[in-house]
Amino acid sequence: MYCIETKNLSHRFSEKEVVLNNIELQVPEGSIYGFLGPNGAGKTTTLKLILGLLKKQEGSISIFGKPFDKHRIEILKQVGSLIESPSLYTHLTAKENLKIWQKVYQCPMSRIDEVLAIVGLSETGKKKAGKFSLGMKQRLSIAIALLHSPTLLILDEPTNGLDPSGILEIRELLTKINKENGITIIISSHLLAEIEKMVTHIGIINKGEILFQGTLTELHEQQTKTSSIVFETNDNAQTNQILQAKGLQSSIKNEQVIVPFTDRKVIAESVAALVHANIEVYQVSTMKNDLESIFIDLTKN
Repeated sequence: MYCIETKNLSHRFSEKEVVLNNIELQVPEGSIYGFLGPNGAGKTTTLKLILGLLKKQEGSISIFGKPFDKHRIEILKQVGSLIESPSLYTHLTAKENLKIWQKVYQCPMSRIDEVLAIVGLSETGKKKAGKFSLGMKQRLSIAIALLHSPTLLILDEPTNGLDPSGILEIRELLTKINKENGITIIISSHLLAEIEKMVTHIGIINKGEILFQGTLTELHEQQTKTSSIVFETNDNAQTNQILQAKGLQSSIKNEQVIVPFTDRKVIAESVAALVHANIEVYQVSTMKNDLESIFIDLTKN
């Protein structure tokens, strides 16, 4: 079952400025869904439409299997969110900030200490939020989003501006929340390398269109398909001729012979042919495009 599902979701800010074009988002229940794309790709607009912060123009949005239009209040009671930047009362402590939201959500007072413990801010005491580091502010914002015990958490660039230590803290926090509380999380970012260690599913958007959607495993499989086999021998020119004669699209680059990824049996047969031609084969290796390269290629092309 999909926790979030959109169909033909389109949005424009003007007649000529199409921001989203037929977005069909599918966020599985219980997943950590990485919503990836360059700045300006349409990530924030999509999330604002899902939360009802922008008026929907075209298409449909379903959350928890229910049409958002008809069940808005019921759905939003089960959703926690952080869009764009933390919204905090900087002259108040972490606990005082949470007390304000506790009155809004009408949840038990005991929940305040629970969420502070979850995000690791139990010991901040009388320290004002304005004196928090950016990472602490992000964690307090996530605590606010978790206060009413949501089943869906929507986070827009929660690691933006954080140092490597802060990014690691947020990553560990979200993974823990997902595993221990079963909360579905959709997290947007413009950096694949930053969040690939925590997500289970990925959607890549660029210029308002979905370019890829699936599991992290499926993206890894795409990585394999774009890999190359590298031959290092004592005679690149002859090696290239022999491989091309076998129907392989080989080429010489950086004093190596490169072949698009192919079947293992074909590789073995190629090595045997090279040895038969008295060519010294020093090494055969796989040159993989990393996931970030795939992301960059998709969004550029």
